[in-house]
Amino acid sequence: MIERLLKVTENIWKQYYSHPFVKGIQDGTLDKEKFRYYIIQDYLYLEEYAKVFAIGLAKAKSLSTTRLFSGYIDTLTGGEMDIHRGYMGKFEVSKEELDKTSRSLDNLSYTSYMLRVAYEEGEVEILTAILSCAYSYEVIAKNMIKNNPSCIDNAFYGEWIKEYASKTYEEENILLINTLNQLTLEYTEEQKKHLEDIFISCSRYELAFWEMAWKN
Repeated sequence: MIERLLKVTENIWKQYYSHPFVKGIQDGTLDKEKFRYYIIQDYLYLEEYAKVFAIGLAKAKSLSTTRLFSGYIDTLTGGEMDIHRGYMGKFEVSKEELDKTSRSLDNLSYTSYMLRVAYEEGEVEILTAILSCAYSYEVIAKNMIKNNPSCIDNAFYGEWIKEYASKTYEEENILLINTLNQLTLEYTEEQKKHLEDIFISCSRYELAFWEMAWKN
């Protein structure tokens, strides 16, 4: 299923790699104020993203899927968001500032869409909505290293790149992808098309998120 989803969003994902915000991280030239805005919005995004996994946990139909959703919640709240807390410290972002900051319209729209999928549909649809964000960050980070191997040594942006290109992050995505592939083996063409629609929507939201961060 993953090959099919990536195929229908190929043109969207290509735009990630060439986006000026992404290239700015890759080359170490991105204005840090833009990254500050992104980090705050992404932190607020992850708060809602974790809720999508929590709903998936409640809707899981097997122990293995239950463990997957539970594991990702631990990763988000204890791992990925730690990186963001680290950058929060670098930017001296206080809890008060976070509490007072509203989600951007693109952020709110994206998270609202994923939460709607989570509330209205099943575990497979939730996995599909999640996959666009989870896997694209790995692919983007690895593409950065491919294009500019020294980017991981950047004193400021290297930490972000290393996290998403790490073996640990890759293994988490492998589990997510393998689970989705397994659960969709008996899916009808109509069901697969519906998953395509979800994945395309989330991929478009991902691109909009990069654009939001660039144009703030």
